Amino acid sequence: MEFYEPRGVRLNAMRRIDPDSRYEDEPSGPELDRYGFVGNHKQASETTLPVEVLRERELKWIEMLKHWDKWVSKKFKKVKERCRKGIPPSVRGQAWQQLSGSNEKAKENQGVFDRLDAASSPEWENDIKKDLCRTFPYHGMFSDNQGQGQSDLFRMLKAYSIYNPKTGYCQAMAPVAAVLLMHMTLEDAFWCFVMICEKYIPEYYEPKLEAVKLDAAIFGGLLEKCIPQVAKHMKTHRIDPLMYMTEWFMCILARNIPFSSVLRVWDMFFCEGVKVIFRTSVAMVKILLPPEQLPQCPGLFETNERLRHLENMQEDVLIPVSLSLKISEKLLRKEHEYHLSAQSKPR
Repeated sequence: MEFYEPRGVRLNAMRRIDPDSRYEDEPSGPELDRYGFVGNHKQASETTLPVEVLRERELKWIEMLKHWDKWVSKKFKKVKERCRKGIPPSVRGQAWQQLSGSNEKAKENQGVFDRLDAASSPEWENDIKKDLCRTFPYHGMFSDNQGQGQSDLFRMLKAYSIYNPKTGYCQAMAPVAAVLLMHMTLEDAFWCFVMICEKYIPEYYEPKLEAVKLDAAIFGGLLEKCIPQVAKHMKTHRIDPLMYMTEWFMCILARNIPFSSVLRVWDMFFCEGVKVIFRTSVAMVKILLPPEQLPQCPGLFETNERLRHLENMQEDVLIPVSLSLKISEKLLRKEHEYHLSAQSKPR
């Protein structure tokens, strides 16, 4: 299963979009959006949040991060509310570390990353290197084969393959690791990735993908509860959730939807857990396959084609639909218990 853009893509002479620039003789080349993507790439996106609002939220987050333990223990509902509104870019990396607990993990393991970084991983290094140029090739940080971005990505994935030899390396890790590197230093990103793998999506990258298969069954159950007409359509045409949601879940939507939406989803994910990926993915199916348009998708091919086109999942469309869905922890636990029991029964 491939998770990447075509290999061999490299961008030269890139520059960020600067509407205030007065220089007409700047080198020509693809312009980058505020997130570092080429302006016409499918994940390129712009936020419409007014500067004053962004600044106000930034100050609130700075104050909250100064007294983090107090806020998490006594005002977690407010923390969740602010994560749902979106974490300001200037503090996003720090907030993700606090929410995930990766900063504490790093303190408990001082010197460990340096030892991992200095070691070699003969079993996985070639596989990791092959995937570097295919991970966000349209992003300024990772487009250069000799650049710092690809170098850090290699070091991070190599270190993890040594840290967790049972799992080693999986293609879907690279986009997740890359998003973290866009927001924090190499070592901070490593420990945040460790927390994602251990706390949020444990066993997702195991060779047999048993955890992903279980979550696919749970996702199918949620479709039946939330959008039964669509679930019936899927069942009629034998469209298993694994056909389309595997990459969504394993990459935490990192390379499927506009990047402004990715970041909003990740802000909530670090706060609320994997429930956010279920909720967002159900919302995506709901938006892409409204019941009145199902006749336009008379079979498996047409339906899967519709599910592949996610470019219009802008945050102002996707997030409200996602938050409107009634997917509680209780419902997720119930679905988990049911499908876990069903999987364990002999066939």
